[in-house]
Amino acid sequence: MNSPAQSVRDLVSEAEWNARVDLAAAYRLIAHFGMADLIYNHITVHVPGTEDEFLINPYGLMYEEITASCLIKINLAGDILFNPNGDAYGINPAGYVIHSAIHGARGDVGSVIHTHTRAGMAVSALECGLMPIAQTNMRFGKVAYHEYEGVAVDLDERERLIADLGTSNVMILRNHGLLTCGPTVAEAFNTMYWLENACKVQLDALACNTALHLPPQHVIAKTAHLFEPHVRRPYGLMEWPAMLRLLDRRDSSYRN
Repeated sequence: MNSPAQSVRDLVSEAEWNARVDLAAAYRLIAHFGMADLIYNHITVHVPGTEDEFLINPYGLMYEEITASCLIKINLAGDILFNPNGDAYGINPAGYVIHSAIHGARGDVGSVIHTHTRAGMAVSALECGLMPIAQTNMRFGKVAYHEYEGVAVDLDERERLIADLGTSNVMILRNHGLLTCGPTVAEAFNTMYWLENACKVQLDALACNTALHLPPQHVIAKTAHLFEPHVRRPYGLMEWPAMLRLLDRRDSSYRN
């Protein structure tokens, strides 16, 4: 008898299976680095070879439980196209609203990550937003902001969210959390990892209750420019195999 992993793998294309493995890895990595929120929040990835399909986590599983086989396939209309979990788990409507908006409007985006970390929520509530106080922070020269409208279950919020995001791959959802996106799950994860660290650095500096030293604006702009993917490299792609090796040393069940 085939295992559940084999049966799901047999039902999807090789490209989709690879996307499932990468997405499951991203969930495990977010948990590993302390950015998970119990069973909440979402990471999605576009299903290769399709126009409007993407994969999302089953609502009820912790990130450390996510596997390639359990991910649910839905479309931009919110229809569940393939749920390997049967009736055991469905999807979180708030995740559908946010992620469908971006996947539907940004053809350059292959993956979207949204978190509710302590540091991310704290910075989202600061009027100053993210400050260029360290090199890590200066990587994010184009940060978008979206005002809080309550729990994201209203479909009409998608239009405003997309308008605020624009062409940026980094958004701070005011009084809410962080959001990153990218062409691949590897790039979206790398962006989120460093955005989270930038928030932590800022909060540590502000907690010292002393004057902050900021570089001149032209240096901040130069640094942000040097971090742009077309100038150096698409951050995340080179690091991704190492991230997978990290997971494989600890628990390779995400591949199931």
